[in-house]
Amino acid sequence: MVRVSEDLIRRRAEHNNCEIFSLEEISLHQQDLERIEHIDKWCRELKILYLQNNLIGKIENVSKLKKLEYLNLALNNIEKIENLEGCESLQKLDLTVNFVGELSSINSLQENLHLRELYLVGNPCAEYEGYRQYVVATLPQLKWLDGKEIERSERIQALQDYPQVQGRMKEQQEAYLRKRAAEREEARSKLQGKQKESRKTQEKKPGFDRRWYTDINNTIPDPVEKPDPTEQNGDETALRKAEEEEEKEFWSQPSQYTPESRLETHRYLEEKRKSKESSSEGELKKKPPRTLITAEGRVLNVNESKLDFSLVDDEENNQFVLDLAIYRHLDTSLVDVDVQPSYIKVLVKEKPFQLVLPAEVKPDSSSAKRSQTTGHLVVTMPKAIGVIQTKRAKSPVVEEQTRKNPPKCSKTFEKLEVDPKACSVPDFANIVQEKKTQAQGPLQFHKNKVKDTEDSEDFIDNTDVPPLM
Repeated sequence: MVRVSEDLIRRRAEHNNCEIFSLEEISLHQQDLERIEHIDKWCRELKILYLQNNLIGKIENVSKLKKLEYLNLALNNIEKIENLEGCESLQKLDLTVNFVGELSSINSLQENLHLRELYLVGNPCAEYEGYRQYVVATLPQLKWLDGKEIERSERIQALQDYPQVQGRMKEQQEAYLRKRAAEREEARSKLQGKQKESRKTQEKKPGFDRRWYTDINNTIPDPVEKPDPTEQNGDETALRKAEEEEEKEFWSQPSQYTPESRLETHRYLEEKRKSKESSSEGELKKKPPRTLITAEGRVLNVNESKLDFSLVDDEENNQFVLDLAIYRHLDTSLVDVDVQPSYIKVLVKEKPFQLVLPAEVKPDSSSAKRSQTTGHLVVTMPKAIGVIQTKRAKSPVVEEQTRKNPPKCSKTFEKLEVDPKACSVPDFANIVQEKKTQAQGPLQFHKNKVKDTEDSEDFIDNTDVPPLM
């Protein structure tokens, strides 16, 4: 039996930061609840309360919810409308598909002055002759009944026919109550018969009879007999067949739709669920470890974590480089590397990655590093057998011949001759050249120094040409 607990209410109050004292709306549907309890003490500010599709048999512990406006109790086992007088703000009440047969119990809703909507469809009382007229005449504050608006003319007609409708309603109600009493008695006797049968089956089963038997003279331990697997399989199949037959008989047996049958069905399903869970837990065995090396000694390639990897043969450095794409944010303490001469094994969160190497390596000289940016694991494994090229020793006769007659393909170095005059000390005075001043503009003239041309050898004095200055 599931009960209303503080933990349940807090889990259903996530929209209110799990605070229950200021909670205004809560949904407790499909929780297999059989009673309403603690809600009126813990959630005084509630305005909307959903309790549909449970096993609640009585309306109780809601009278202190003064701010409650909407109460949904559809698909439950309620047989009487009661204990709602204290819900002063109640505006909507949903009792769809219940077992309300005592229609006179709606008189308790006359004190709920703000009640505007009422749903009783799917109840035994909704099948009474004159049901709607009786409800409309009894509750003058109602505006909607079973989703249909109550018109003024309908209310006037219901008030006029109220005495006759009330008499017919009482007769039908008394007949239904007598029928319900018989159904309860039948369900009680059926339950007692099942309890007796279960006791008999328990007595027939072998077990401890609360008495101990001890043989003092017997010092030899009893041999432990190993169970025969064929017998075990036969017993299991027989049990399964018996359970299937029992389940088929239960569902094929006709039953009336009553609160007792609904509870019985629920408890039967609950027992089946628990038995299946217990059997599955017993049958659930630990997953066998993955085979990494066969019985013949052959090493297998395994990548249980499904990680991307690359194996590079670095011939220049005579080594293998494995790049394993480990998750970036995975802690390094969850990674274990084991390098063997012929293979490498890496455990990532206890999931193996194993790779057979093309050639033997040196495990002692191997190294593993992890990138801080990508998180990849880089394992460097030097090869055990390296390709080493050795030089052959030459005889002294061959060496003398090579000195005298060097090979044509040998490289000869030529030395460059340098002119000693070019190595003289440079004149630092002529490094920077003087800038020649030029005339700027038509009116600005600068006198340029003119060398004496007369001193030059090629000078010819022409008398026809006037002097420049």
